[in-house]
Amino acid sequence: MTQLTLRILAQYLLLAVMQGTLAYATGVPTMPLTLQSPDFTHQGAMPPQLTCDADNISPSLHWSTLPTKTKSVVLIVDDPDAPDPAAPKMTWVHWLLYNIPITVTELPQGVAAEQLPPGILQGKNDWQKLGYGGPCPPIGRHRYFHKLYALDIELPDLKHPTKAQLEQAMRGHVLEEAQLMGTYQRHSK
Repeated sequence: MTQLTLRILAQYLLLAVMQGTLAYATGVPTMPLTLQSPDFTHQGAMPPQLTCDADNISPSLHWSTLPTKTKSVVLIVDDPDAPDPAAPKMTWVHWLLYNIPITVTELPQGVAAEQLPPGILQGKNDWQKLGYGGPCPPIGRHRYFHKLYALDIELPDLKHPTKAQLEQAMRGHVLEEAQLMGTYQRHSK
């Protein structure tokens, strides 16, 4: 190798090391936070077993690449198309989980409240209940956003908050967000 080639290679190596050090120092990972499900693909149809038309069980979710300064994780599942996607009037909340420990990187399909890993707290969905409430759109094809947030704090016990209360507590503490969107439309029987 020539001296010029070695110099260029050394500069690229130095730049790579500096970027890695910066990622560690700032808490920003070199790869983005990801959220996936083996039950449906991003922007794909959700299977009936996850809905009110069948078992009404939560999807299997797994995530990776939390920022290094993450202290807890939040999951919000909501539908911005309620009640009619042609004329939406509200965002319907299906599931709220917070203070998910950073050691947890997945939730199994159909996880019940008593099966949640220790430390996870729940908020109220728009049925005024704790836990998952699956898609049950009255009309049309709705979108269901599964939003995962990496926070730089562990939140206090908010005593079963609403989505608005949870988002208020999260404000200013979100390091990174990932989304997985599934769709569902009921069929006439």
